[in-house]
Amino acid sequence: MTFCFTGIRSFPKLWKSNPYLGLGPAHSSVCLFLKDCYGIRNQQKWFSLKTASPQNTKAVNLLIAKARYPRKGEDNKKQVSSDSPHLFAAGAAKKRSQMNPQSKDHVLSPVRDTIQLPTKPLNSEEWDKLKEDFKGKANFENWISSQMAHCRSSVDVAKSLLAWVAAKNNGIIGYDLLVKYLYLCVFHKQTSEVIDVYEIMKTRYKSLESGGNSLLIRGLIHSDRWREALLLLEDIKKVMIPSKKNYHDCIQGALLHQDVKTAWDLYQELLGHDVVPMLETLKAFFDFGKDIKDDQYSNKLLDILLYLRNNQLYPGESFAHSVKTWFESGQCLGCGKTIESIRLSPEEYEFLKGKILRDVIDGGDQYKKTTPQELKRFQNFVKHCPPFDIVIDGLNVAKMFPKSRESQVLLDVVSQLAKQNLRLLVLGRKHMLRQGSRWRRDEMEMVQKQASCFFADNISEDDPFLLYATLHSGNHCKFITKDLMRDHKACLPDAKTQRLFFKWQQGHQLAIINRLPGSKITFQRILSHDTVVQTTGDSWHIPYDEDLVERYSYEVPTKWLCLHRQT
Repeated sequence: MTFCFTGIRSFPKLWKSNPYLGLGPAHSSVCLFLKDCYGIRNQQKWFSLKTASPQNTKAVNLLIAKARYPRKGEDNKKQVSSDSPHLFAAGAAKKRSQMNPQSKDHVLSPVRDTIQLPTKPLNSEEWDKLKEDFKGKANFENWISSQMAHCRSSVDVAKSLLAWVAAKNNGIIGYDLLVKYLYLCVFHKQTSEVIDVYEIMKTRYKSLESGGNSLLIRGLIHSDRWREALLLLEDIKKVMIPSKKNYHDCIQGALLHQDVKTAWDLYQELLGHDVVPMLETLKAFFDFGKDIKDDQYSNKLLDILLYLRNNQLYPGESFAHSVKTWFESGQCLGCGKTIESIRLSPEEYEFLKGKILRDVIDGGDQYKKTTPQELKRFQNFVKHCPPFDIVIDGLNVAKMFPKSRESQVLLDVVSQLAKQNLRLLVLGRKHMLRQGSRWRRDEMEMVQKQASCFFADNISEDDPFLLYATLHSGNHCKFITKDLMRDHKACLPDAKTQRLFFKWQQGHQLAIINRLPGSKITFQRILSHDTVVQTTGDSWHIPYDEDLVERYSYEVPTKWLCLHRQT
């Protein structure tokens, strides 16, 4: 018999603590979390019937009938709409407010700015002129820096302001100005700039207020110096209980750098302060857990679900999908056994990384056209960037939809991923920056604002850069290209390394399968399980080819045989 990987894990803890729900092991408990609106329509009608006592059933039915079918001559406007949400339905308050809009007489009109914020770095003379044109009563430096932070101006523009202020004040920049500049560096994820400000602040100030510490924590977690964010958290504890956002940032940093114990310790510490964690924090644990095969970790995730129940917290749609993905990751619907994860072990990953760097990038890859000088320039570029979440083969992605303008396709992909707060790297060629019918300069500038970009010489091969950046960023990093990398796999020296490369590729290569007119991009889901013959001793799981399906060597079967030994 065959089965597909859509099974859902059982919920033993929730059954035990929730007997009155009427759930048993045969029920799909995930429906509690992912039930859509179509499964609960007409809920207000059921609510009315349930609140009535059994003796008043006739009266209640009569009232409902009157509400549905008003007598002739009655005002139909008084009829209760069957589509109206019940009092406690999500979105009901907003609908009520739209039906009864508040008077706008007291809304203040926005204050017109006295000057326009610069969009490019200014020199000293230009800053002097801007200050002369300023007619406000506030201090110009404080006002302009606040406006730049509010409008999220570019880091380069803010840096030119700091240089101008420092030149006028013997190299001294005030604390408030530094903090606003730090905010922009954190917002634009300029980690190297964050570290520079951090060094200045450490030298100049014995201690920082909580706002400065919070920004530094948020900025440091993406760098190799992320543990120093934990020291800043300790500084905050000396004067106050850190905020849930402080804990969230530190937990994110620990998970990003694979320090699971520290992440859980911080979570328990947060609960110990009787602080309700951010839902993004809880989601981060589920996102990390989908690739972990560990009963202890799974039990902690079940505890998080119980925490949601006991505190009447409701996950957002993205969080709910993270829970669902974790439930469905690598379990056989037929027997409930866990299937081997596609994720490489730390030892396998380091082994493969070394082989790729040596045999494909630095060594005998006969298909690459990259010069050693340009590869060195790229390696230095990556070294000074924080780890990326997704590396994009820009030229390859842009050409996926031939009828669309290439720069627009690339911009759509980058914009959709950037909205998820992912750190992106786009690899491209220098000709992509030239204005033309297929490449618009304004669209490429928008790409560069949302992602780090590296544009190689036009004769260079993209794949070595793609592999290097993805492997250098860590086991969490994914990459996007439709290139199946068969040439590079062939360059690996032995079958074991080729097998590990294919396993890593399956677990890290994102595929774009559709692009709708509204610029919505659909990505194919990455496999969570390894497609090989597997056994747990008393069971076997065997992937097999269907008779009439032609499978290429770089593809894997989709059908499985599930076998159990009778006891």
